[in-house]
Amino acid sequence: MTVTDSAARRPEEAARGPRPVRTSRSGRSGRSRLRSRAGYFLGFGAPGLLFYTCFVLAPLLLSLGYSLTNANAFQSQTRFVGLRNFYRLFQDPDFLMELRVTTILTLIIVIVPNLGGLGVAVLLNRSGRLYRILRSVFFVPVVLSSVVVSVVWQAMLTDGGLLDTALRSLGVHHPPGWLSDPSIALYSVAGIASWQLLGFCSVVYLAGLQGVPDELIEAAGLDGAGPWARFRHVTWPMLAPALTINTVMLLITGFKTYDFVQVITAGGPGTGTTATVAFGIIQTGFTDNDTGMASTMAVVMLVIVAVVSSVVLRLLHRREVEL
Repeated sequence: MTVTDSAARRPEEAARGPRPVRTSRSGRSGRSRLRSRAGYFLGFGAPGLLFYTCFVLAPLLLSLGYSLTNANAFQSQTRFVGLRNFYRLFQDPDFLMELRVTTILTLIIVIVPNLGGLGVAVLLNRSGRLYRILRSVFFVPVVLSSVVVSVVWQAMLTDGGLLDTALRSLGVHHPPGWLSDPSIALYSVAGIASWQLLGFCSVVYLAGLQGVPDELIEAAGLDGAGPWARFRHVTWPMLAPALTINTVMLLITGFKTYDFVQVITAGGPGTGTTATVAFGIIQTGFTDNDTGMASTMAVVMLVIVAVVSSVVLRLLHRREVEL
């Protein structure tokens, strides 16, 4: 091509305009991946995030805001009071009593269903139709409403109820007041809650037991280990994840116990002998209409549950790693 030909082509190229820039295949595929990820988020993640924001995050932030005010249904104006509600709360003997009751109740709910559920799971870890039926029987209380369980047990434990009648027929002329004696009522409520949660712990432990390899049990038996040694050194370490699940779930359930107390004792007998922090929050917020103080109690309870659950979960996870 001569210089004259190239000079003649320049006006034609200028008339056609600049050449289009080719987009690389990697650039197109990157944008398509971004569009597909955005579509997946809008289709699957956005509804869940919106639901979480509306029903979890927003009420949490609203409660935190109310805890710093003197909000009350009978007051026309709400003003900011800072940390005054928190100071008043920890000076309140009723709240300290509720915190003590909640701690005792939670300890019982964590310990009793864990031990009882483990024992039931070991007994039912066998094949056969009878054991399948018994597993269903033990799990029935879990699917029942806590209110239904409370009403049934209240009828059984009330003075002159079924349990008192049975004890009198056995020669006990003055059975204890299961729900009327202030020194016993709290343990009665804890026993009822533990009874309902027993089936849940049994199912979790039973799933863990069925995941233990038979080869390990047989090898331990060949080495001369007895039933207790096999359980202690082989089976129990394999149940560490089940123990973590049950303990954390029971811990949270114990701290937020309200329905059993409301239906069975209504916080009595006497003054707050069975009232938990959750019961106090409902009474303060909806009976006394003190929204600010009720929100303060809820925030304090949230912090306590979060801290205790995190510590317990970390300790149990560390135990799993060590085992």
